[in-house]
Amino acid sequence: MVSRKVLGSKDERKADISESLYREPGLKFSDDGTVTYFWRAHTLTVLFVLVSVLIYVAVFEPVWDDTSYNTKRGLVASVLAFILLGVTVTPDGVFKRPHPAVWRFTFCCSIVYELGLIFTLFQTKTDAIHLLNHIDSKLGVPLEEKSYGGNCRIYDEDVPEDPFHNIWDKLDLFVATHFFGWWLKTLVLRDWWLCTVFSIMFEILEYTLEHQLPNFSECWWDHWIMDAAICNGLGIYFGLKTLQYFSVKTYHWRGLWSIPTYKGKLKRLVAQFGPFSWVDYDWRSTSSLGRWIATLGIILVFLLAELNTFYLKFVMLVPPEHYLNLARLILLLLWGAVSMREVYQYLDDPDCTKIGRQSWMTLAIISTEFLIVAKFDWETITKPIPSHIVLLWLVGLSSLIGWTVWRFFIFSRSQTVSGLPDVDQRRQRWALVRSCELGNFVVKSD
Repeated sequence: MVSRKVLGSKDERKADISESLYREPGLKFSDDGTVTYFWRAHTLTVLFVLVSVLIYVAVFEPVWDDTSYNTKRGLVASVLAFILLGVTVTPDGVFKRPHPAVWRFTFCCSIVYELGLIFTLFQTKTDAIHLLNHIDSKLGVPLEEKSYGGNCRIYDEDVPEDPFHNIWDKLDLFVATHFFGWWLKTLVLRDWWLCTVFSIMFEILEYTLEHQLPNFSECWWDHWIMDAAICNGLGIYFGLKTLQYFSVKTYHWRGLWSIPTYKGKLKRLVAQFGPFSWVDYDWRSTSSLGRWIATLGIILVFLLAELNTFYLKFVMLVPPEHYLNLARLILLLLWGAVSMREVYQYLDDPDCTKIGRQSWMTLAIISTEFLIVAKFDWETITKPIPSHIVLLWLVGLSSLIGWTVWRFFIFSRSQTVSGLPDVDQRRQRWALVRSCELGNFVVKSD
């Protein structure tokens, strides 16, 4: 049985439970319940600041007789006011560090981005590109897509002064983005198998679609040695080491001012930018047909998001090095981190009956991005795929379907298959997770 201990105040309840439950042997989390000014709601303060700014604009600021300028300022102000409202009043998400407001901010940004995508979807391609000129007047110029294929000799005897020039030519900024990108993606997915499948599948997609985007044309050693093995592989390795550190780490939180030494205060300040608590993802993809289909869906959505990155910049004429691409990738990474946490809980927690709000928004964003690409450049994405590539995909899909039928409809009838942990075990586990993350601490009775 599980019972709840009732105390006088929430702070007293959290402090007492920290001592009675989370300091038991084998538990790696405790929180002294300190709630400082930094963590309190400031709704009236935010409202006062917002109204003060609006009063200044309405009463004291000079009037500018420029329709274009006023329109831009009005749109920016409306977006900022919406984000400020969302950060102030929306409920907290699944992450608490470095501050719940950070994740409320990213969620509100996802809403604004999706609204912008929907507006763009209702425009023509020319008008949509013209809209980007309001952000940066340098945009809208046809791009020179760089092809990484061509001469694929690793050692070029015809250029004796620099026989390895083909390798040096392909070592650009995107080598670092591959490495750090997969390091962070591993922290999002928290599973070696999923990361490896994604890495290999995207290289296969580049082979498949190189007739549509020249940027996908690469040498074989660029695909499998530089990208998959070195950049992606090392990124995944360091990501797994980081996951291992977070998994074994103990999380005992104290208020900053209750720590006596400056060194302790500094360590506590740095820890603020790490996890509040930790949940390992055990996807168990083959434990049931439902889990298997969900895993395939995650792979499909992830790969589509990766493809959108390349097709969007190609269609909207945004140079690869432009800050808009980097901003989108950073936001998508943050949205993906929350989404994967919500999706995993939806699949594993018996008491979770609906998908999370950030997951919903992320799916909507990825779908809308693809629809924009399909509408604005249907000719590119419908270029016929070479017949030998189609044949390979048919063989792969047939093998996947055949294995699925064998695993879940034939093998499962004749064998006892180890599946998910007991429902009660998973329910207790997630009750403890929610207790740590939300502050609704659950106490075991004697």
